[in-house]
Amino acid sequence: MEEFKTIKRLPPYVFQVVNELKMELRRQGEDIIDLGMGNPDIPTPDHIVEKMIEATRNSRNHRYSASAGIPKLRAAFADWWQRRYGVELDPDKEVVATMGAKDALAHLVLATVGPGDGVLVPAPSYPIHPFSVVIVGANLIHVPIRPDCDFFDNLKEAVRLNWPLPKMLIMSFPHNPTTMVVDQEFFEKVVDFAMEYKIMIVHDFAYADLTFDGYKAPSFLAVPGAKEVGVEVFSMSKSYSMAGWRVGCVAGNPKMVEALRRLKSYIDYGIFQPIQIATIIALQAEQECVQQIVNEYRDRRDALCEGLTDSGWLVPPPKATMFVWAHIPEQFRALGSLEFSKLVTQKAKVAVSPGIGFGPHGDEHVRFALVENRMRIKQAVRGIRQFLQEWRQDEQVVRMVAGGAAV
Repeated sequence: MEEFKTIKRLPPYVFQVVNELKMELRRQGEDIIDLGMGNPDIPTPDHIVEKMIEATRNSRNHRYSASAGIPKLRAAFADWWQRRYGVELDPDKEVVATMGAKDALAHLVLATVGPGDGVLVPAPSYPIHPFSVVIVGANLIHVPIRPDCDFFDNLKEAVRLNWPLPKMLIMSFPHNPTTMVVDQEFFEKVVDFAMEYKIMIVHDFAYADLTFDGYKAPSFLAVPGAKEVGVEVFSMSKSYSMAGWRVGCVAGNPKMVEALRRLKSYIDYGIFQPIQIATIIALQAEQECVQQIVNEYRDRRDALCEGLTDSGWLVPPPKATMFVWAHIPEQFRALGSLEFSKLVTQKAKVAVSPGIGFGPHGDEHVRFALVENRMRIKQAVRGIRQFLQEWRQDEQVVRMVAGGAAV
């Protein structure tokens, strides 16, 4: 059988290396705390679950649904943007429901970009952002995103060095994995950039609600002119802890939304209708549950960052997301993020994601996902503290032996 060309373009999944090590250690009886995959553990709020159960008992909801989402769901998503950000959306022309953000991103790129087209993607980045580009055979253009460089300077340099001009920029703020946040002025520059170079914008807004310490994440669509150049993707996975339910949406530019809607009509029959009905309730009911989820992630963030810093690993608390992006301690940096992640899994009994799995410019970091309760996170900190202490003692012995040998 011939090799599959699309699959050949996809590299080995780096995260699987750490996952396999974690599973092997667990088979040996080790208690490995998994802070690797960003898989929310907080239960979906009860009122959402109860509505889904109620709707499931109605046999009319067992049939094929609408690929673009039932009208009331699209209207609920439009209302969400209007209440939160003052953004007016036409539910029929500017909103399409999707099976989560990954489905939205992968199919949107497939619908709007062709082989050889250039697509700008920050690096490091959440894997579906670059690999949705790779899968369709488009030209992936990495744009470094770091605190020590100007993102827009890097964007303009990337445009200057590529011809024909890139067709799309995919971005996500608050950012996974780096937890970087931006303000409204940033998105105003993005819209100006898109208009100047005739580039489509796709903004992944998965962490819209997961913000801390007074920071509020702005919506790309709230900038004047944003709907002329792009769309925003929202997911129910994080804000409402509905990860396994697979519900999200794309909103904004009507041409891009229509392209996605048309493609999806050939691919699926929509989300299971009781899930759509429960999602409407989630979006329209009192939003206290969202704040409770945010508070839980903030408490976990504080436990991890304070604990690591007290252990000698300085990790500033992020202002958003359900992750902590930690610069590898200097003495381990030469190992690279994959080997360091394996070492932490083996010695500290804590699984983390290697930064290299998120692409170029991520290899000096590891990502912690805040997907265990506060007590388990404190246990993880104790394991890392002990690992670091033992390593320092070993280093001290090596230096003493080396010093004695020199004498």
